[in-house]
Amino acid sequence: MEGVIWLTNRHKTILILAALILLSLGLSGCRDRPTLYVYNWGDYIDESLIAEFEAETKMKVVYDTYATNEDMYVKMKSGGSTYDVIFPSDYMLTRMLEEDMLAKLDLLKIPNAQHIEERFRGLDYDPDNAYSVPYTWGTVGILYNTTMVDEVVDSWDILWDPKYAKEILMLDSQRDSIAVALLKLGYSINTLDPHELEEAGELLKEQKPLVLAYVVDEGQDKMIAGEAALAVVWSGEATNARMENPDLAFAIPKEGTNVWFDVMAVPKDAKNKDGAMRFINFMNDPEIALRNAEYTGYATPNKAARDMLPREIAEDRSIYPEEEDLVDAEIFVNLGQTLSIYDRIWTEVKAH
Repeated sequence: MEGVIWLTNRHKTILILAALILLSLGLSGCRDRPTLYVYNWGDYIDESLIAEFEAETKMKVVYDTYATNEDMYVKMKSGGSTYDVIFPSDYMLTRMLEEDMLAKLDLLKIPNAQHIEERFRGLDYDPDNAYSVPYTWGTVGILYNTTMVDEVVDSWDILWDPKYAKEILMLDSQRDSIAVALLKLGYSINTLDPHELEEAGELLKEQKPLVLAYVVDEGQDKMIAGEAALAVVWSGEATNARMENPDLAFAIPKEGTNVWFDVMAVPKDAKNKDGAMRFINFMNDPEIALRNAEYTGYATPNKAARDMLPREIAEDRSIYPEEEDLVDAEIFVNLGQTLSIYDRIWTEVKAH
């Protein structure tokens, strides 16, 4: 009996040691699993795609979000966080390039970039397509509730109409809201003229008593719920809101608009550049880009994905405007030192 007991205990010891070895190997495998740090706008991706990418590549994705380009820039510039993939807008990409903050892409590792429409290649913010791949694009316009607004919405002027006092939502984004005022005044959204900028600032101060709130992502929710009559929104938000509330409509004012591009880029100090290329390539797979466009409501620059969209979406010119719809549209450019004027004006408007 003693021999049997001794043998059994020995086997238990062996089993425990084996389990510890396997556990150690498993933990080692977890430690060796590469991590990809992604920094994107809020509610701007179908997050099921992140899990799918993790399963396909065996990488772990740490996903953080920001509200504005300026928030992202400040965090990146401070050096407090290291990300592998970021999603700046066109003008912010230019600024980060000028400050040597971005890495060149290895396009051989991003073959799905071939699906980007030709008209979205070689744009001024990245003329050689060396530092970015377009993610989404669109316009800025007015989302309005047709049960609360009974007139034609075709001008930015309506946002200064006293009869809509406390029923107007403006973007809590200095570049976009100042652009609205500049367009109303007939100026370029890229003006460097201090007098034109001061005039725009005064116009926003005059408007402020009429404004219900300055919002970002929550604007579409308020419009869906019927809490406001008019809102300045990005076109993708308008698409989602109109699907939820059929009383809503979207208009691009006759004075012009901003046509914008958000792109995928890689910071110069990224630790996992190979993983970043794989992620950008994954997001440009036509099937993946299709699912993401359907989730976000934003226009995809991926032609193969757009061709697979339902016809009523792919041909909706409020989502996918044609060239003739954008005659008076401008792409934001980096403002350089003039940005400090924008910062001051926006601070004064918010404090007014």
